[in-house]
Amino acid sequence: MLKNKIIVVTGGAGRLGQTFVNAIAQNGGIAIAADINLSAAESIVADVGEDSIGSVMAAQLDITSKKSILELIENLRAQYGRIDAVVNNAYPRNKNYGSKLENVTYEDFCENVDMHLGGYFLVAQQFCLAFREQGGGNLINISSIYGTLTPRFEIYTGTTMTTPVEYAAIKSAVLHLTRYFAQYFKDDGIRVNSLSPGGIFDNQ
Repeated sequence: MLKNKIIVVTGGAGRLGQTFVNAIAQNGGIAIAADINLSAAESIVADVGEDSIGSVMAAQLDITSKKSILELIENLRAQYGRIDAVVNNAYPRNKNYGSKLENVTYEDFCENVDMHLGGYFLVAQQFCLAFREQGGGNLINISSIYGTLTPRFEIYTGTTMTTPVEYAAIKSAVLHLTRYFAQYFKDDGIRVNSLSPGGIFDNQ
């Protein structure tokens, strides 16, 4: 069902992004691994399995920059003539992200929400406007179970890890952003959905 579909994955060189990119390629799609770190995205292209029936292309993308997003859209239109879907998956955060609640400053909270949620909005806005022009498309936002569930702080007892307060605010907002965009573009042939993964293993 993904044969020759042009699918952009923001944060395509990240932990989840790599998984999405490889799955798209294995199912016949053309995955665009769009990441702020171009060299990391290019390494994903080299790692795609030889058994994949699709392909992967690397691209540089800063989701907090409208100029960067529009350049990617125009480059893909010029190369492929269309874009079938975008997976809104990038995970920008500042150096203090992940602090315990007591240590989170107002400035850090605002900066992380601005980059992550604001970046998701900007990607959704610009790609959906492009989808409207071409007569349809698909937007998939990546949220989290912590967008709806009460945090389980006890599972981090004895570790330096926590569920960041910014993460809870961002991922719950992503769910309603999804509903908003789905309603707004429902008559334009555009599907808008979200995925809410559970825990992801990261050597913890």
